[in-house]
Amino acid sequence: MVDEEYDVVIIGGGPGGYAAALYGAAAGLSIALVEKDKVGGTCLHRGCIPAKEFLETASVYRSVKNAAEFGIFAGDPSVDFGISQDRKGKIVEQLFRGLAGTLRGRKVTIVSGTGKMLADRSVEVTHDDGVVSRLVGEFVILASGSAPRSIPGFDPDGKVILTSDEVLDLRAIPSSVVVIGGGAIGCEFASMMSDLGAKVTLLEAMPAILPGCDKDVANVVVKSFEKRGIVVRTGVAVKGHEPRANGTTVIFGENERVDVDAVIVSVGRRPYSDNLLAEGSGVEVDERGFVRVDEWMRTGVDGVFAVGDIVATPQLAHVGFAEGVLVIKEIMQEPAVPVDYRNVPWCIYCHPEVAFCGMTEEGAVAAGFEVVVKKDPFGGNGRARIVGETDGLVKVIAEKTSDGRAGRLLGVHMVGPWVTEQLGQAYLSINWEATPDEISQFIQPHPSLSETFGETVLALTGRGLHIG
Repeated sequence: MVDEEYDVVIIGGGPGGYAAALYGAAAGLSIALVEKDKVGGTCLHRGCIPAKEFLETASVYRSVKNAAEFGIFAGDPSVDFGISQDRKGKIVEQLFRGLAGTLRGRKVTIVSGTGKMLADRSVEVTHDDGVVSRLVGEFVILASGSAPRSIPGFDPDGKVILTSDEVLDLRAIPSSVVVIGGGAIGCEFASMMSDLGAKVTLLEAMPAILPGCDKDVANVVVKSFEKRGIVVRTGVAVKGHEPRANGTTVIFGENERVDVDAVIVSVGRRPYSDNLLAEGSGVEVDERGFVRVDEWMRTGVDGVFAVGDIVATPQLAHVGFAEGVLVIKEIMQEPAVPVDYRNVPWCIYCHPEVAFCGMTEEGAVAAGFEVVVKKDPFGGNGRARIVGETDGLVKVIAEKTSDGRAGRLLGVHMVGPWVTEQLGQAYLSINWEATPDEISQFIQPHPSLSETFGETVLALTGRGLHIG
């Protein structure tokens, strides 16, 4: 077996892996990217992209259903989810081909197979036909991603018990669904299923849905869900289920029961470190399966890094991108700054959308800050009124200065129409440690949804316009 030699060998072609490959190849490094499925990883094929396509289907359905409000009479809409599934497939395939072409254009060698790092720091690749080859790199990047977590007694069968993987392959919407888990993914599925006609019950073991979100934001989502008929139950444990014809009965709480056609298990994702490391590799894995790294994404083995969902950082595609870029800068010995995980942008695409970065109000107080807080609802925003989406608010948390004024921004939390597209200026403001006095100098276009952020920040200077 002849070894193939590269500057960098990457195991895993998801966001963290392919970002490192593209960035490294642009810097002139020879790169081998090992992927057992298709480049793009969970995000492109079984996560971000397909899920958002289905959420867009739900958005279009809502628009048509409510079109009479605008004087447009389209009748009672119906859903052929198989068509949406086909459209999703086309979008994913187009993006996959584009990504694969870009990688080839950068001279990245895509190696099809399952990679394992050996004790001598080389990478063994088992190909689909059983043939084994070996790659040698001066540097190795582990980026094998994650897989859906399961819970005892709810083994996925692809028909009644579903994880996110199986949901994204459905060709019809079940008439009734229990979603177990009220985090970002669970809320997105609950929102989408409800909008497309399913009767939805959302069960969350924690005291509130959307853990990590500011409570004011989470409360808006809960009220919207309940108004649309979604049953939201928090602080309840799921105890099991009893299969029945064409569905199952889910048992939760104090022996409460609900009959449904399908169950979506959405309790997070686990690192996919199975068979990633040969015995004696020297790379440490914690009790949860995450590869241990320092702030520079370095493992305990010289020249070996890990990025993306395989490490215990926020499981977000854009965080994987940033970590992949950071590693290549480290390899190139270029100036670099570790990722500040406290202030990464978070986006949740349920209806209404959620977007935030930085500290919650509770988190800032717990960290010892005196804070100044302003909130502005979207109800007073002209563009929100025009598009007919007025539920939601912008909440800004700033550090209180010694003279009682609002100093640097600590957190920005949004819920409402298209807030995932509005978070950029808030993210930059927080990471540049900008103050309301500085931010308020910039003009917001009118009419725009982003005016609400501008108005809220302006109010923190002590002289607001529409908000006091």
